[in-house]
Amino acid sequence: MTIRVNLDRVLLDRRMSLTELAERVGITLANLSILKTGKARAVRFSTLEALCRELECQPADILVYEADNDDLPITKAAE
Repeated sequence: MTIRVNLDRVLLDRRMSLTELAERVGITLANLSILKTGKARAVRFSTLEALCRELECQPADILVYEADNDDLPITKAAE
């Protein structure tokens, strides 16, 4: 299972810098950078809510689930 962070794309669409978003949301640039690069292990709902408010988007615009090949169900061949 992989959660991909699309913050770069959303920022580009909104013509907003990471620094500006960090100031608007009230989190450090370092923590926002960790989230943007996909290195974050967790995100608080309050942070996600603030990001969505400032970017005028939905959580699914920022976070996307991608199944790994290992996560796909194995089907048996018909006998």
